[in-house]
Amino acid sequence: MNLRSRGQRRSGGRLGLVLLLLATACAGADVRVDWASGREVQRDLTSNVLTTGKLSAPSQAFLLRLGLEEEFRKNPGELLYQLHGGLEPGDGERIFTLAEASFLHAEKSGDRRWYLASAVYAWAFLLPDNALSPSPVDPRVRLALDLYNRGIAEGLATPDGREVLIAAGRHSLPFGVLEIDFDPAELRWAGYRFDRFTPAAHLEVKGLRNRYRRRGVGAPLAASITKDPDTSVPPGADRIPDFVKVPVTALLRLEKPQAGLESRLLHGRLELHARDETQVVTIRGQEIPLEFETSSSLAYGLGDSWFWDFQFAGFRSSDFLPVELEQAPDQLLMLQPYRPGRMPLVLVHGTASSPGTWAELINEVENDPVLWDRYQIWLFVYDTGSPILYSAGLLREALLDTVAALDPEGQDPALRRMVVIGHSQGGLLTKLAVVSDGDSFWQNVTRRPVEELDLPPETERLLKRSTSFEPVPSVERVVYIATPHRGTYLLSKLRIGGILSWMIKLPGSLVSYAVGLATRDPESDAVNRMRRLRGLPTSIDNMTPDHPTLIALENRPLPPGVTAHSIIAVRGSGPPEGRNDGVVEYSSAHVDGVESELVVRSGHSTQNEPNTIEEVRRILILHAGEAPPASSRVLLAPWPGAHVSQQE
Repeated sequence: MNLRSRGQRRSGGRLGLVLLLLATACAGADVRVDWASGREVQRDLTSNVLTTGKLSAPSQAFLLRLGLEEEFRKNPGELLYQLHGGLEPGDGERIFTLAEASFLHAEKSGDRRWYLASAVYAWAFLLPDNALSPSPVDPRVRLALDLYNRGIAEGLATPDGREVLIAAGRHSLPFGVLEIDFDPAELRWAGYRFDRFTPAAHLEVKGLRNRYRRRGVGAPLAASITKDPDTSVPPGADRIPDFVKVPVTALLRLEKPQAGLESRLLHGRLELHARDETQVVTIRGQEIPLEFETSSSLAYGLGDSWFWDFQFAGFRSSDFLPVELEQAPDQLLMLQPYRPGRMPLVLVHGTASSPGTWAELINEVENDPVLWDRYQIWLFVYDTGSPILYSAGLLREALLDTVAALDPEGQDPALRRMVVIGHSQGGLLTKLAVVSDGDSFWQNVTRRPVEELDLPPETERLLKRSTSFEPVPSVERVVYIATPHRGTYLLSKLRIGGILSWMIKLPGSLVSYAVGLATRDPESDAVNRMRRLRGLPTSIDNMTPDHPTLIALENRPLPPGVTAHSIIAVRGSGPPEGRNDGVVEYSSAHVDGVESELVVRSGHSTQNEPNTIEEVRRILILHAGEAPPASSRVLLAPWPGAHVSQQE
C-alpha cells in the first residue's frame, strides 16, 4: 500500500506538471485595467516622435499589428525600406507610419535624407493623389503637418543644422530623388534680400513672457536681411535696421507624391512667404494658414541689435549713436516695411533706455488678432541725456518728415491716425509732439527775437526746432506711461541730478549752439542758467521738479482732436496718492484732461507689465474702432488653433 501510494503520488505529480505546462502554453495575457491619472493616459495617447522621441500610438499600433515593432527597433532602416516596398494607393495608415518612423530614424541615425522622406510621406498622407484627405479631426493630421514642417526645415538644413538652404536643387532620398524648383525672386523683400534662414524650431526664446506660434503648414524660419543692390528701396524701407529678423515660412509643394513614391522620382516647388506679405496659401482650392513664428524672430533680432549697449552708453554720450542710424538720420526706425492702411504706433523709450524695452509690448501687438494688421510699429531712438526740448524737436521733425516721405500726396488716411506712446522721459517728448507752446519755451531761452541774434543758419534752425512747437497734425492719440510731468523726486530728494548731469556728454551741435548764443546774447536767461549749471542743461536738469521747461509744458493744453491716456505706476497697496514707482511720484505722473487713467502696481519699468500692456491693447482697440473687451485683462489667443508657450 505504501508503494502504491508512492507511485500514485509520482503519477499525480507528473500529471500536474503536464497540466501546468499546457496551461502556461495556452494561457492568455492577464487582461485587466489599472487605475491611472488622466494625465498619464492622455500622455500615452498623444505622445509622438516630436514630443517624446517615441512613435505615436497610431504608428505603434500599425507595427504591432504586423508584428514589426521588434524589427523596427533592431533594424529601422531595413524595415523602412520594406514598408516602402509594400506601398499601395490609398494606404494612408502605412504612409503615416512611414512619415513618423522616418523622422525618428533621421533623429537617431543623423542621415538627413530621412527628414526629407518624412516630409514627403506626410504630404502624401495629407494630400493623397486619388483619394480623400483624412478627416480634419483625425489626430494624425496635426502630427502629419508638424512632421512635414519639421521635415522640410531639417531635410534642407546645412550639415550643422543651424541654417536652412532655400534654393533649387536635386536631393537624394532613401528611396529615390527629389527635384526642387525655386524662384530666386522670392528672396527679395522691401528692397532687401533674404540671405540666411534659421529654423525657428531650434530657437529658444528668452526675455519674452509669451512665445507665439501661428499653427499651419510650412516650416517657420527667421530670415536675416542684407542690402539688395539690384532692387530699388521703397519709401521707408531704409528705416528698417539691418539686425531685423523677418518671420518667413518655407512651403514645399509636391506634385503627385504617391506616384512619385512609386516611380522613385519626385518633383516639388519651394515657396518662401514673409509673414507681413502672406498669411495663407491655396492648396487644392482650399485656403490653408501658413505656420509662422513671430516671437522667435523678434527675440533673435533684438538679441543681435545694438539696443542693449545703447541703453546707458547712449544716455552718457550722443557720440554712441550707432552707425546703423545713418540709414535713418532722424532716428526713427521701422520693424517692417510701410504698409498703406496701417496706423503708425510710435514708441518712445525713457531715460537710460532703448527701444528694446518695448519688446513685450511689441510681441503682444504683433500677435494680437485685432491689432497686428491695423498698426505698423515705429521706434524713436534718441540720446536720453540731451535736453528734453532738443530731443522733442528731433521726434517732431522725424514724424513730419516720415509721413511726408511715405505719402507725399496724402492718399493714406491711416498715416494721419498716429498713436504715440512714451515711457518716462519719452512721455514728455510725446506730449511735446501734440502741444503748441506759444513762445513760452523761447522766453525761457531769451527774450530777444531770433532775428536780432544774427546766428549761423544751422544754429538758428536748431534753436527754432528746440523751442518752437506746434502739434504734429498726424498724431491723434497719445499715451503717457510713468511720465514725470512735474519732475522726478529722486533728483531733488536724493540730490543726484548734478552727478548724473556731470556724466553726460552732449551733442556737438548743442555745444555750438550754446557758444553762439552766449556770444550774441550773453545776458539771456538761458546763458545765465548755463553759468549756474556750469554748462548746458541736460535732460536730468530738465526733469528736476519746478524746472521752467516742465512748468511751461504742464500748462500747455492738448489741441482739439487729440486724445490722451495716462498709465501710472505705484508700488504697494492702498490709495496711489503719496506713493511712487521708485522714480516718479503719483502726484507728478497724474495730469488732468486725459480720457483715462490706470494705476498699475509696479515699479517704474511698467511698460513690460501685463496690466500696462493690456491697457495699451484696450486703447489701441478703441482707437482702431473696435469694441474693447469687457475686461482689459482678458487674454485672447492670437489665432484659431494658435500655440502660446509661457517663457520663464
